[in-house]
Amino acid sequence: MSQETYETLLIERHGPVARLVMNRPEKLNTFSTTLRREMMTAVNALNGDPELRVIVLAGAGRAFSAGADLQDSAGGDPEHRGQETEHMLKSEYKPSILGITESTKLWIAEVSGPAAGIGSAYMMACDLVVMAKGSYLYQAFAAIGLIPDGGATWQLLRALGRKRAFEVIVGGERIYAEQCLEWGLCNRVVEEGDETQAALDWASTLAKKAPLAVQFSKKAIAMAADLNFGEMISQEAAMQNICIASDDSAEGVTAFFEKRAPVFKGR
Repeated sequence: MSQETYETLLIERHGPVARLVMNRPEKLNTFSTTLRREMMTAVNALNGDPELRVIVLAGAGRAFSAGADLQDSAGGDPEHRGQETEHMLKSEYKPSILGITESTKLWIAEVSGPAAGIGSAYMMACDLVVMAKGSYLYQAFAAIGLIPDGGATWQLLRALGRKRAFEVIVGGERIYAEQCLEWGLCNRVVEEGDETQAALDWASTLAKKAPLAVQFSKKAIAMAADLNFGEMISQEAAMQNICIASDDSAEGVTAFFEKRAPVFKGR
C-alpha cells in the first residue's frame, strides 16, 4: 500500500525521520477497522525503510487517540462479540504494537489531548514520549466494564509498579502530562502547540546516533525486564561484540580524536 492510498493515516518525511499521523480528527483518531489495518501496513513499511532511523507517531487535531471507535465495533452478533474482539486484538492490534516495540528503529509518541484506551497502548509502546501540557493518558476500560488491552497492563506494571498500575486501571482517572512525567510514563512535557516541533527536533537529534547502538540499546532494555543480572551481563557482552566490530564504532572513535561530529551509517 503506498502512502497515497491511506485513508486514515498521513506520512510526513523529514530526511531520516518520518512522522506517522493518525488522521481521523473528527473522531479523535479512534481506531476504526480501516485505521487498525492501515496501521499494520504503515508500521511494517516504515520499519522496513532503510532511509529512516526515527519515526514519530502522532494524532491529527485535538487528540493522539481516544481509543477504539465504539460505533465502528458496535455491529455484529452480540453472542460472538467477545471472540471477535479477541481475534481483532491478536490479529490487527498486536502486529502493529509489536512492530513498534520490536522495531530496530526509534519510535517517539507525540501526544496531544487524550491517549485513551488502545490509544494509550500505542503511546506506551513507543520508546520515548513527548506530551503537551494539557494532554493525558486515560485508562477508560473500567467505565465500560472492560480491562486494558494492547499490552497496556504489561506497560503500566513495569512503569508504575503493581499497586499504582492497579490504581490507574481500576480508578479510571485521567493522568495528565506532568503526572505522567513524574511517574515515568513520558519523557518530556512541552507547552501546548509545541509538541510537534519538540518531537521532530528530538527525533532529528536521535537520528544522528549510531543505528546499531540504538538498536541494541533498545533490545537490551527490553531483555533486562525479564533476565537476571548475570544473564543480562552476558547478553550485553554479546551485543557489544557486534557493536564494537562495526564501522560505526570505528567512525565514532576516529571522530572523537579528530574532534568532529561522527557520521554513522548503520553498519
